[in-house]
Amino acid sequence: MADETTPLDSSLVVDLPVHHEAPQGPPRYECTLSPELITKAREELQEKPEWRLRDVQALRDMILKEHPNLRTRLDDAFLLRFLRARKFDYDRALQLLVNYHSGRRGWPELFDNLRPSAIKAVLDLGFVTVLPHPDPDGRRVICLRPGRWMPHNYPIIENLRALYLTLEKLIQSEETQVNGIVILADYNGVGLSQASHLGPFLAKRVVGLLQDGFPVRIKAVNIINEPRIFKGIFAIIRPFLKEKITNRFFLHGSNLNSLHKNVPKHILPQEYGGSAGVLDTALWNQTLLASEEEFVHHFSHSPVTDDELLQQHLMSESEAAEVQCEDSFRGVKSQLYYCY
Repeated sequence: MADETTPLDSSLVVDLPVHHEAPQGPPRYECTLSPELITKAREELQEKPEWRLRDVQALRDMILKEHPNLRTRLDDAFLLRFLRARKFDYDRALQLLVNYHSGRRGWPELFDNLRPSAIKAVLDLGFVTVLPHPDPDGRRVICLRPGRWMPHNYPIIENLRALYLTLEKLIQSEETQVNGIVILADYNGVGLSQASHLGPFLAKRVVGLLQDGFPVRIKAVNIINEPRIFKGIFAIIRPFLKEKITNRFFLHGSNLNSLHKNVPKHILPQEYGGSAGVLDTALWNQTLLASEEEFVHHFSHSPVTDDELLQQHLMSESEAAEVQCEDSFRGVKSQLYYCY
């Protein structure tokens, strides 16, 4: 979801009176892309190797000029994520970066104490994992299984925290920055108990965060085993999706042959008619848990503030949005019951 950028709520874009994270002598950027991916980045992302560092410096200068108090990393590798996600359009890359930090300030329930050990229960459940091998286009495949979540075990926000950490880990790879990712969502076992926890307010926040506030290119969303109630779920999400993203949704039902046209059998586990063995979530869980200190450092440098006025303002914004969505949610909830 990284081709166009819409500003998030401007009330959340508040520069903070802190210094930039500009360590003395930051690591010099070294490109790890293969010659083939360098060519792909040039053709699809307008990334020219000979101008790459000039472009990064241009974005860095814009940050320092337009958001001098924004607390953010300024190293080449980090800023390149945002340039690639917005095809080296400086203005859109800057807006994406601001949205990235604004989302964190505006959603403390999601980002407070965000580390792999804090969401280990979600990982153990197998709600989210990443397939071991990329697809033929080099895209990593995130596998979501919302039917494994039981609402009485933990709140839905924990699932989102696990997904966000997964995206943060994947986007560290330059290959993923260029190739993008694919989502495979298995809705087997999803019923009213899960669907009723996704209202318009939450759907809008999730879509806004991923579509306009995270530097990843989501190239396809494959839905399988969707029940009748999925019609109601998608009705909640669709109003907030841009047309380009909506067109990247593929609904396969229980037709694995249809799925295999989008995701080849040789990278899929046996559960989805593939030849890559039984789905094993342990490897990805270990990858995330081994990155504990890395995430602790990363999120400890997130923009935060103790300003009570700002906190009150953010709370009032959330409450107002919930009120605006209340009538809409009543209608959608009745639709969920009808589909069910």
